[in-house]
Amino acid sequence: MKRKQFIRGIAALSAAAALSLGLTAPAAAQADFPNRTIELLVPYQPGGGTDGLARAFSEASRKHISQSIVIVNRPGAGGAIGWTEVINAKPDGYKLAVLTVELLTLPHLGLAKFNYDDFQPIAQLNADPAAITVKADAPWNTIEEFLAAAKKSPESVRVGNSGNGSIWHLAAAALEDKTGAKFGHIPFQGAAPAVLALLGGHIEAVAVSPAEVTTHVQGGKLKVLMVMADKRVKGFEKVPTAKERGIDLSIGTWRGLGAPKNTPPEVMAKLREITAKTAAEPLMHEVMDKQNLGYVYTDGAVFKETLAKDNVYFKQLITKLNIKP
Repeated sequence: MKRKQFIRGIAALSAAAALSLGLTAPAAAQADFPNRTIELLVPYQPGGGTDGLARAFSEASRKHISQSIVIVNRPGAGGAIGWTEVINAKPDGYKLAVLTVELLTLPHLGLAKFNYDDFQPIAQLNADPAAITVKADAPWNTIEEFLAAAKKSPESVRVGNSGNGSIWHLAAAALEDKTGAKFGHIPFQGAAPAVLALLGGHIEAVAVSPAEVTTHVQGGKLKVLMVMADKRVKGFEKVPTAKERGIDLSIGTWRGLGAPKNTPPEVMAKLREITAKTAAEPLMHEVMDKQNLGYVYTDGAVFKETLAKDNVYFKQLITKLNIKP
């Protein structure tokens, strides 16, 4: 009898120990987060503003994290391929995504089944307006001349964007709506390929951010005709805004970081702490200034409010403009 009681006692202790290990192992893993490399997915081609921001963040984070943050480019479907990968990843903080406005626009176009609630926002890091950029030797020196050409010969002026349903596609479509111009919209897998097509003379313009054409403008190969912002952009002070030209339009993108929605609170807290410290790094500001990326930092709670507000705005815009993929 005593032997049976002894065996039952040992079994009970073993079960309790196993249960304890099962409960504490994940907590321990969260406590020492991160203990291996973190992947930060950029859902576009290398070379654009989103990619530049991610690489600046990775570089500046080194002082504030014990592990490396590695940039992985997953272009395609206007960003949907990269975001879907992160949404479906294990929610442990080791696979994150750079979020852009397209996270909101693609679902309203029927191009993606996810929505912004599939991510937990970490922080917003940037905001940039759309701009109309052409080759330096293009026959148009003002936005009025450019729009006149698009009105005279509808769809002959080809405007590149970073994919159907992208913010740059929406920006060009909104410009059409405000002015009566009619462009030929040409999608690419990111802003960088669109800019390369412009440089090669395959299209007449791009509707991307100033940040994504800075190098080529400084090199004398491209010129910016207008920015779709409330005020002139740093580094492009001579370029007028749409409102200065009588066009009531202000539209652009933001960029931030997000994790899968079920990421544990302890891990999210650590990610937000690392991001806040990295965003304040002088190196981060230097790189962003050099690339003319607009610095805007908001924490996860405020960024979440921005996502909700902009989701309503872009749904209304897409419906109004009747944009089809």
